[in-house]
Amino acid sequence: MKIVNLSRRDFLKTGTIAGGGLLLGIQIPRLGASETGVTSDKTFEPNAFVRIGSDDSVTLIINHSEMGQGVYTSLAMILAEELECDWKRVRVEASPVAPAYNNTLFGIQMTGGSTSVKSEWDRLRNMGAAARTMLVTAAAADWSVAAEECHATNGVVIHSTSGRHATFGSLVEKAAAVEAPETVTLKDPAKFRLIGKATRRLDTPSKLDGSAVFGIDVRVPGMLVAVVARPPVFGAKLKSVDSKKSKAIPGVRHVVEIGRGVAVVADGFWQAEKGRQALELVWDEGALADLDSVKEGVMFAELADKPGLVARNIGDSDAALAGAKQTLAADYEVPYLAHAPMEPLNCVADVRKDSCEVWVGTQSQTLDVMAAARAAGLAPAQVKLHTTLLGGAFGRRAVLDSHFVVEAVEISKAVKAPVKVIWTREDDITGGFYRPRYLHRLRGGLDAEGKIAGWQQRIVSQSFIIGGPFASMLVKDGVDELAIEGASDAVYAIADRRVEWHQAPNGVPTLWWRSVGHSANAFVVESFLDELAHAAGRDPLEVRRELLKDQPRHLRVLDRAAKEAGWGKPLPEGRARGIAVHASFGSYVAQVAEVSVSKRGEVRVHRVVCAIDCGPIVNPDTIAAQMEGSVVFALSAALYGEITFEKGRVQQSNFHDYPVLRFDEMPLVETHIVQSSDSMGGVGEPAVPPVAPAVTNAIFALTGQRIRRLPIDPKQLAG
Repeated sequence: MKIVNLSRRDFLKTGTIAGGGLLLGIQIPRLGASETGVTSDKTFEPNAFVRIGSDDSVTLIINHSEMGQGVYTSLAMILAEELECDWKRVRVEASPVAPAYNNTLFGIQMTGGSTSVKSEWDRLRNMGAAARTMLVTAAAADWSVAAEECHATNGVVIHSTSGRHATFGSLVEKAAAVEAPETVTLKDPAKFRLIGKATRRLDTPSKLDGSAVFGIDVRVPGMLVAVVARPPVFGAKLKSVDSKKSKAIPGVRHVVEIGRGVAVVADGFWQAEKGRQALELVWDEGALADLDSVKEGVMFAELADKPGLVARNIGDSDAALAGAKQTLAADYEVPYLAHAPMEPLNCVADVRKDSCEVWVGTQSQTLDVMAAARAAGLAPAQVKLHTTLLGGAFGRRAVLDSHFVVEAVEISKAVKAPVKVIWTREDDITGGFYRPRYLHRLRGGLDAEGKIAGWQQRIVSQSFIIGGPFASMLVKDGVDELAIEGASDAVYAIADRRVEWHQAPNGVPTLWWRSVGHSANAFVVESFLDELAHAAGRDPLEVRRELLKDQPRHLRVLDRAAKEAGWGKPLPEGRARGIAVHASFGSYVAQVAEVSVSKRGEVRVHRVVCAIDCGPIVNPDTIAAQMEGSVVFALSAALYGEITFEKGRVQQSNFHDYPVLRFDEMPLVETHIVQSSDSMGGVGEPAVPPVAPAVTNAIFALTGQRIRRLPIDPKQLAG
């Protein structure tokens, strides 16, 4: 991958990776185009993201994975806005894997961190404007008029004086001969036709008529199907395998030992599954054979008794707590959580002597190509990866070791045929990767006026970053920044505060989970702050407002959510409100939850009012959908989500014992978008962290019972 300093002209052609004021970029060819920019079927391809056909079709090549978040539509809107094409003629397709399509914030091709729109905002606007300028220049030259007298709108270039016009399709050959502009003029946001307007998603029709292709839908000629028998305990090693019974099952073609277990390869899934069930396997279960969640909890508590690495230290919290009129202490716990996407993991690989082709729903194309190449014994340039639609991911399809891709490549290489590897849901929930378990030990003080005087927070959790490829970016002074995010960077104006972190042993494989460390740490911070407010006899909203007086974006969403929810106004008997506010991934979200609790201790969330400031808005429909989806995701975890271990084995396996929210449990979700010209943030994850504390704070307001452990236990609230 060649990194070069770019001229203004090259920047307009290729996009940019900017950091620290230094403009760097990766040179982008006109992928798929001839040297003239026109392919044999007469399309104009001014850069790697735009293809305009002579039939007036406009294809936008999207470099981020569509996993339900609406990114195909939002990114297309950005580019189409500046291109001035006819939105009805727009199509999208997944990009190939190439440096041209690297996430401008990460430097690799990857979808995550709620960065898709933020990372492409400037690049796609510039690319759309550059293509529009070339089309206008071509038309003006054809008409022998000044380009300044022409403009583009709705897929047509118009000469303002004479009224002459030409469609984009009719200009493709002429535009291909035009030099890319050195500078472009971006549209005045006040004149946006698409950006900021509620827009129907481009991927919906194909999902409705069944033509959409997810990874699990892929079929290629000669393809076989495989399932893998993986270790029953993390870290276990295979001692022996007897495959006679498996091979006797009709349709079973191969039984192959691979790095992560034993693969049964068959004509179809059910034959492979029956073959797997017939395997006779003996495992050396290793060091985690006795892993037990209760014992692990004791170990976490023992670590919390000891000073940890200092993640943040402001003032003198020891002195502040020693002088406080009242002190509170509490332990908060959250469990391991599975991602549980609706489409289980899968991958198709076809390994040949000099090539490897992969079809997969992935969040991490660059890492997957590199891993596939290593597994196949090829160079990365010999690997072609096709990104399909993803039936949910939440971080699960951005694994650092690309194991579900590697498995498919290893099996295909061994059997010399294309192979689709399918994980059952049980495979993933019992043998996947999880959001880390956390224990927080807190002490807080109140002075004579009921104001917070001292805050100490000790966090115990695992790290999947330390020792990995992103450690140099995300580990500082031994502290994993993802493990402490949402706690160490809390902006409440507390003069004396210390946050420490312990890294727990890393036997259980952990991974980012929608909103990563914020998902656990916001629950703790917003809950303990609520405890302190109630102990002081003060309104939790007013305490937050006071502590956030110098944080305008926090205040805007906090005030908006409280107003729209009717904070302080009477509710029907048996209901109460709770509030939480949190910033993550560049966006600011406040939520008010309205809840009731049955005599059996069952929590019902009736309404969630959500206010978000994410900066410039592309598609408000997508923002609302992401707020609603985040509430479903976070409520599922708060009410039900928990992965536990006994004798080294995960005790949950599918939705019957790892439930998600059902239709009849869905609360009314109201989304209020705060108009903002501040910096752009993401929307896929920031609404997850405030949900649990808003709900548990409401439970306390209603029952007087403080929830310090998730998922919420009805037995604590019964009666």
